[in-house]
Amino acid sequence: MERITLVRAFVTLVVIFTSGCGAHIASVPTLKMDQALLIFHNQLPHEVEVLYTSDYCYKCVYQSLVHVKASYNNASTVINTKFTLSVQVESNKNAILCRWNQTYEEGGHYTVWILRSDNASNATCLHAVDRRPHNSYLPILVAALTLAITALLFVVAPYICRKCRTSKFVKTTCCRSPQHSLDHDQVHATQAEGSATKVKYKRLRSLDVFRGFALTVMVFVNYGGGGYWFFQHAPWNGLTVADLVMPWFVFIIGTSVVLAFRSMQRRGVGRVQLLQKITWRTAVLLTLGFCFLNYSPRDGPLSWSWLRIPGVLQRLGFTYFVLALLQILWGHKESQQKEGHWWSPLQDVVLYWPQWLTIILLETLWLCITFLLPVPNCPRGYLGAGGIGDNGLFPNCTGGAAGYIDMWLFGDNMYRYPTCKEMYHTTQPFDPEGILGTINSIVMGFLGMQAGKIIVFYKEKNIHILCRFLVWATILGISAAILSKCTRDEGFIPVNKNLWSLSYVTCMGCLSFLLLAGLYFITDVMSWWGGQPFIYPGMNSIFVYVGHTLLGFYFPFSWEMRFRESHWEWLFQSLWGTALWVIVAYLLYRRKFFLKI
Repeated sequence: MERITLVRAFVTLVVIFTSGCGAHIASVPTLKMDQALLIFHNQLPHEVEVLYTSDYCYKCVYQSLVHVKASYNNASTVINTKFTLSVQVESNKNAILCRWNQTYEEGGHYTVWILRSDNASNATCLHAVDRRPHNSYLPILVAALTLAITALLFVVAPYICRKCRTSKFVKTTCCRSPQHSLDHDQVHATQAEGSATKVKYKRLRSLDVFRGFALTVMVFVNYGGGGYWFFQHAPWNGLTVADLVMPWFVFIIGTSVVLAFRSMQRRGVGRVQLLQKITWRTAVLLTLGFCFLNYSPRDGPLSWSWLRIPGVLQRLGFTYFVLALLQILWGHKESQQKEGHWWSPLQDVVLYWPQWLTIILLETLWLCITFLLPVPNCPRGYLGAGGIGDNGLFPNCTGGAAGYIDMWLFGDNMYRYPTCKEMYHTTQPFDPEGILGTINSIVMGFLGMQAGKIIVFYKEKNIHILCRFLVWATILGISAAILSKCTRDEGFIPVNKNLWSLSYVTCMGCLSFLLLAGLYFITDVMSWWGGQPFIYPGMNSIFVYVGHTLLGFYFPFSWEMRFRESHWEWLFQSLWGTALWVIVAYLLYRRKFFLKI
């Protein structure tokens, strides 16, 4: 009987809707990317309020979406389609009439009918799709398929050429010529020259490829990543593609420090010269980050009131300085390798115990400050975003101790649009490159140093190198799983890029070891791939990073978009700008121009 009543009510509403609401539907707003239209029809004799919250927002307070007047009135609103929404309808007495969770899709028009129920304390909410949404992931699927085919061609074509050049038929054909002796001498000379080059060239190709891959992803992300949410930073806890790039760079810095300093020490460069070099390089990175990448002519007249003091290059520069200092003070251990001791399998760790002790003390300092420092009007050890999160109890506690320390040191000279601002409705500035997170940035770089030490200690023992990379990846991965409890928000220490939490460092350390191991096996051990095209920006990383930051938002790298209804133009622009910088890096590589500091 109840089912028949609902069906009749639904048919009645359909008739009313088609006869009286046509003009309203015709005047719907034009939807942009990641938006859908939601129309509510209220059959109840009293006004209702529709509230919502995002399922990605941790324990967030419901926010008002729209009010719908009584007795066959309707109201429409535009909603964001990035994440699943929890929606509830309340009466004027704050009683919850109905509630649902749904992922709305881009470009769709949805109708919700709020109907009477036999139970006076609640209502029935029925859903209908007026206009089917379009496939928002079609552009990235097409782009991924195109890039995959292009990459396959670039990999297969050189492989076929190499096979043709080394085939017996080609060698026999070449040797039939009267010029055989001359050609034979030329081949030997070329081989000798190649051998000399190999002896001289000791640069780790996989490291350049790793750096170039990270930089390419960073450029793509900075151009907007096609507008897709997973190519943007996570609102607070959790990981997206954009959150992977920065720790990869820090990891690579640590590995490069070990390999570069070992090379310079073998050439007889003293500690004083090394100290001068790292001081100069740090000063240049800090200057670039603070004076050039902090400000653009688009921002208007420069003002100290909004100038950001922390930054990406500032953190990279300071992290590099600390790691390099550790290597200068306690890095001369290659000649002390010994066999037959109980600690021989761990000599790449034991011989560097002063460095490990320093890192353990730094991490202890981070843990003590994070969980024990009293923060006014905030609970100790708070790691949340504040705002409307955590049931709205701590609105001004964004970042806990990390945010408090940065506010005390920098005041308002921090990042004013943190990733949590839109979803969590925060009002406090918060800088993801702040002071406390820099401690864990050093720890992340030290994991990269450990990778460099493994390469140095077990040179030409590729199985040992790969096995140790996998062991470290396993240890760090298990640590991240324990700290986060394999959840996004409920762990002891959630994975959080804004805070550079310990679980974030261990998780990214695991991924970095795995990625470096894979690239090392493919490029340096098996020589299946030369690293193109990522090796080109990887060998000119400073130029590409600074260049795309200063010039990236000018033509021809980007332009003002006209088609904002879908991801097509934004994705094309992101890929186009990224490809141009890879081409620029390739041209510089051909001209043997490498910007170094």
